[in-house]
Order: sequence, then C-alpha cells, then structure tokens
Amino acid sequence: MLLFRFLRSIIGHGNLTVIDARGQKHRFGSETAGHKPVTVRLTDPALEWKLGLHPGLFAGEAYMDGTLQMAEGSLYDFIDLVTRNAGFSHLGPTGAVLQRFGVGLQRFIQQRNPLDRSRRNVAHHYDLSRQFYDLFLDADRQYSCAYFPRPGMSLEQAQEAKKRHIAAKLLLKPGCHVLDIGCGWGGMALTLARQADVQVTGITLSTEQLAVARERAAAAGLSDRVRFELCDYRELPGRFDRIVSVGMFEHVGVPQYPTFFARIRDLLADDGVALLHSIGRTEGPGTTNPWIRKYIFPGGYSPALSEVTPAVEGAGLWLTDMEIWRLHYAETLRHWRERFLARREEAKELYDERFCRMWEFYLVGAECAFRHQGHMVFQMQLARDVAAVPLARDYMLSDERRMEGRQTRAA
Repeated sequence: MLLFRFLRSIIGHGNLTVIDARGQKHRFGSETAGHKPVTVRLTDPALEWKLGLHPGLFAGEAYMDGTLQMAEGSLYDFIDLVTRNAGFSHLGPTGAVLQRFGVGLQRFIQQRNPLDRSRRNVAHHYDLSRQFYDLFLDADRQYSCAYFPRPGMSLEQAQEAKKRHIAAKLLLKPGCHVLDIGCGWGGMALTLARQADVQVTGITLSTEQLAVARERAAAAGLSDRVRFELCDYRELPGRFDRIVSVGMFEHVGVPQYPTFFARIRDLLADDGVALLHSIGRTEGPGTTNPWIRKYIFPGGYSPALSEVTPAVEGAGLWLTDMEIWRLHYAETLRHWRERFLARREEAKELYDERFCRMWEFYLVGAECAFRHQGHMVFQMQLARDVAAVPLARDYMLSDERRMEGRQTRAA
C-alpha cells in the first residue's frame, strides 16, 4: 500500500505501529533510545491511500474526524516522531510535486490578499471567542512567540521579556507616536504606553480583537494615549516616529511584500525606527501546509528571508539589525499546548469535540515544525536614515535591563 511504502521510506529512528482498518499491524522504524513507541489506529480504509498520497492535508482531517486514533502514545509523540524523521522534506508525493513545480503559482493564488480577502482571513482565526483564547494564552493575551533568555521561565515571564526586548529595539522616547500594525488584543500597545510614556495607534482587522483592545485601554486609564482602529495598513494615513508589527506579517503574503515595505517607508518619520517580528523558514521559499491553510490560517505564509530582504531593499529602507530566534516559539507552543489540554473540556463547551481535535493538531504540528522542520522567528529593525540607531547594538541590552529593573521595583 502507498501509505506503508511511504512510512517505510521515512521512519528510520523510533518505533511506529499502524493498525489498519482490518485490524492488521504494520511496524516501522526500530527500537531507538529516547523515542517512545507510538501506535495509531486507522478506522477508515480510504486513509491508506489518502495518507500515502497527501498526509499534509489528510492526517489532520482524519484526526479531526476521529478516523485516525492514538492507541499508544499521544498525538504529540506521533507527530514528533514523523517530523523528526522527515526533517525538511515534504511529506508524501503530492507535497513533493507541489513544492517542486507549483511554488510560484500556488503563492500567487494562495497569498494574494486584497483588502476584502485579508479581512475574511483574519476573521476566520482571530474573531473566535475571547474566552477561548483566555484558556491558553498568558494574562496579556500575547498570541506570538515569547522570549526565553533564561531556562525555567514561565510563559508570563517570557512574554514580558519579549515585550521588553522589542521596546528596547524601538529606542522609545517620551512623546513618540508609535504605530502597532496588527495590534491583536492591545497588549503590546498598552505595555509600550506604560513603559515609555508614548502615544500608540494600534490597527487590526479583527472586530473581536478591536473590542477587547478598546475595553482594556479604557480599564487601564490609557484611552487618552492609546487608540485602536479597525484599519488595514494599506489604508492608514499619517507618519509615525516608531512602527512595530508582531505576528502580523505572516498574513501579508509574498505578492504584497513590496507594498508592505513601501507603506512602512511612507508611514515612518525620517529619523524613525521600525521593528518587524515574524515567523520565517530556513529552507528557502515554500508553501504553507495545506491543512494549516485550510483550517487555521487561510492566506497565511511564513517566508524565507530571501523572499523578504529584496522587498526591504526595494523600498529603500535600511536593515539596521536582524535577530533569529530558533526554539523560542517551540517553547511558547509547548506552554500553549499544555495549557489548552489542561482546559480542554472548557474549550469543548465553547465549541465542540471536532474543534478541540483541530486545535490540538494545530498546536502540536506547529511546535514540531519549529523543533524539526526549519521554522524560526526573525526580528528586523528598519530605518529610513542610516544614523537613526546607535552604531553598536549593546544599547538594546542595557535598555532591556533598565526596563526589567523598573518592573521588578514596581512589583
């Protein structure tokens, strides 16, 4: 069968057993220290060709439908085993063919995000119930990669460290006007206003996030310095001293990169500084996993740096600093996964069992992509003026430590 030939070709380390719909067991790999034995049961005979042909789509659907079941080990154990063995390779013949011959065409079709499509794509994911996101995010609702500079940090500590790290790179000064593109539930904007006495304008395409962000600003007594608008970056007028965008660029799409960075240039003051924080990939240009694209992030794509830097250069911006975070997002997703599973029954009350299976598959698959399949996070500091930031980057560390000390004393 196609599935079993495929598994035999990639499972070299670890022990995987597949129980087919007829009850027969098929074993792959070998006994390897450090790998838990994993057994999956398939209850639909059609999965033997579906999973063999296009596992990137059908494995997630089968888990959602309950036709792919865990008989030994957890879902994490299963996906970890497969992705650890597969590495950067594209799973199944369909994935390999599309990656080799269809990257350009797929990118144009899947990532063309005009205004109306961008709004629909954002609503699909971010307009879920605010109570749902409270089940697994930190108290500030930071839905992007946390920063773990020290071992043993909690999710809350790591998200605070992320915000300090970004604030230090922005070189904030009292009275600065900051633009937050893709402001989420407002946590970054409110933090910057508190820490640096700045004004912040946050923009989002999510009506649910907008409502929460405005409520939070009012509750914090910051509505006079922080305002949130339902607006696309392509529609916004004015100029800003600082621009920050965290976890939004993945929704822009390669065809829009020249427009995005041209807007950064036009919105940024002559001596301004911008900070872009985004997921990226290390193996070069590719395509979004089909299951993720269909069920989680329609229109989303995590780019290779080789796709981003030409657009930065074309916009006439200086790339004044670049930083790569490797396993920070894997650790962030681990925290989210553990929190979600601990409150899974509450999620089921909000939605249903199939939704919970979908979300678990998303969190597990994303974590394994950062551990084994070349995903990472990059931070680009950008400026219009070559002299907009200090010549040496050690100012970031000193500013970060100063903010941390101030927060510690306040606590």
